[in-house]
Amino acid sequence: MTYENILLEKKNAIAYVTVNRPKVLNALNMATMEELRAAFTDIQSDASIRVAILTGAGEKAFVAGADIGELAKQDAVSGKEYGHRGQAVLDLIEHLGKPVIACINGFALGGGCELALACTMRLASDNAKLGQPEVKLGIIPGYGGTQRLSRLVGKGLAMQVVLAGEMITAQEAHRIGLVNEVTSAAELVPRAEAIAAKIVANAPLAVRYAMEAVNKGMEMTLAEGLFLEATLFGVCCATEDKKEGTAAFLEKRPAVFKGR
Repeated sequence: MTYENILLEKKNAIAYVTVNRPKVLNALNMATMEELRAAFTDIQSDASIRVAILTGAGEKAFVAGADIGELAKQDAVSGKEYGHRGQAVLDLIEHLGKPVIACINGFALGGGCELALACTMRLASDNAKLGQPEVKLGIIPGYGGTQRLSRLVGKGLAMQVVLAGEMITAQEAHRIGLVNEVTSAAELVPRAEAIAAKIVANAPLAVRYAMEAVNKGMEMTLAEGLFLEATLFGVCCATEDKKEGTAAFLEKRPAVFKGR
């Protein structure tokens, strides 16, 4: 597929996805969302790719928000569909089965913040600004912001971010648990690559099932989550990777995992 609004590059088992609309601060129109869907579907099916890094082109923005021109045209029926379509793309990213690391360089507002929230983890440059300013436009977050943000930082802090609609700094985002780490802009992608390299060295199926246990467990009671964890632990025990991993440990050698 030829992409007009994003860039997709693959190397060393890592896929690099870049929202590439710097003239409009990488705003998310529906065409861009559909290209993100295609790119992450490709990544999901590509066995050679183990981790994805998602960022925005230019120095000013990760994604500064949704396309306001498109939003202005929505009515009750089309707006609901608009939200569902965007949510489906972010659900794909969250449940990709492979870690997705968001590198937040500059503004991550509205749909941009929601895009980052759907990722497995978030790194931010020290000049990043994050927020959910939708209430300033007479709407609410529509790509999962009211749901993922509260699950990540807690109800009270999520309410403050969503209802005030104000931007917060990278340092404040780190304090409340919205981002994992804050680095300089120059170190942002290299730090993500360092984390990705550690993930790539681990067993692919174990990584996938660990993510599934965490993601699904967040929606369950503790007892249900523990049952899911034990079940997935059992599945891992039946894999070739488990045999290889335990054998390599006992033989004091690096493991060679095959994702089987």
